[in-house]
Amino acid sequence: MVLVSSPELLITTECGKMLVPPGEIVVIPQGFRFAVDLPDGPSRGYVSEIFGAHFQLPDLGPIGANGLASARDFLSPTAWYEQAHRPGYVIVQKYGGELFTATQDFSPFNVVAWHGNYVPYKYDLSKFCPFNTVLFDHADPSVNTVLTAPTDKPGVALLDFVIFPPRWLVAENTFRPPYYHRNCMSEFMGLIYGVYEAKADGFLPGGASLHSCMTPHGPDTKTYEATISKLGGPEANTPTRLSGTLAFMFESALIPRVCRWALESPSRDLDYYQCWIGLKSHFSHGKDGSDGPATTSSDDKDGEK
Repeated sequence: MVLVSSPELLITTECGKMLVPPGEIVVIPQGFRFAVDLPDGPSRGYVSEIFGAHFQLPDLGPIGANGLASARDFLSPTAWYEQAHRPGYVIVQKYGGELFTATQDFSPFNVVAWHGNYVPYKYDLSKFCPFNTVLFDHADPSVNTVLTAPTDKPGVALLDFVIFPPRWLVAENTFRPPYYHRNCMSEFMGLIYGVYEAKADGFLPGGASLHSCMTPHGPDTKTYEATISKLGGPEANTPTRLSGTLAFMFESALIPRVCRWALESPSRDLDYYQCWIGLKSHFSHGKDGSDGPATTSSDDKDGEK
């Protein structure tokens, strides 16, 4: 999967060409020959590669037939072929985790027609129909899944592709940003444009964060305090709209290994942890001020913490 941030890409495949502007994704199945051209100069984006499963639309469950990403909005290329003598054409092939090259004297894009559903495709993220809370609580981010590559274990995926698009926030008496949590999935977050709702400063378009399995995380101190200050006041239940933003998440049941290039990059944020410095407890006791024992529902025992 390729997620384009800026500017557009021209991707040529054996099934045809796709022009992919910022805010769109393209999925190229395993084994396809493809070439990427940059018609407007250097481009920026994110790439995810998976093995062992194919992306599919998530099961909508109680949502029903409509919402999230619709099959009709995924576009496949029109057949196009190139029949030309191309001496010295280099093919780069990944096999067994290694890269190999081969040279030929013709274009690999000499396929004149195709049929079937094993085909490259693209999707415009602005066509995503998000669902959200309309009364209380912050919805689990899985409700924003565009595509999923499932595993044989229910509830966890090889990779979920989740987005956080412009949308209305209308929850009542609720901490609206993402809550503090840890879970069994590893979360790789990225920002296409705008500002991410849970991190007021320091998270720029083109940047990324990684919170691996069972690593606690949540909004930064600035976002937390600004939200808490509104609770109980006249603005607590006022609908607000998140606009001019598009963030995404690659969420996986696997634990990613960070390469040395990333660890030694001058762009690495060594002070990232300081975004939580200064967090204060806002817990309050019961109305009578006692510290007595409390009971809880058995349904809460296995949830996120």
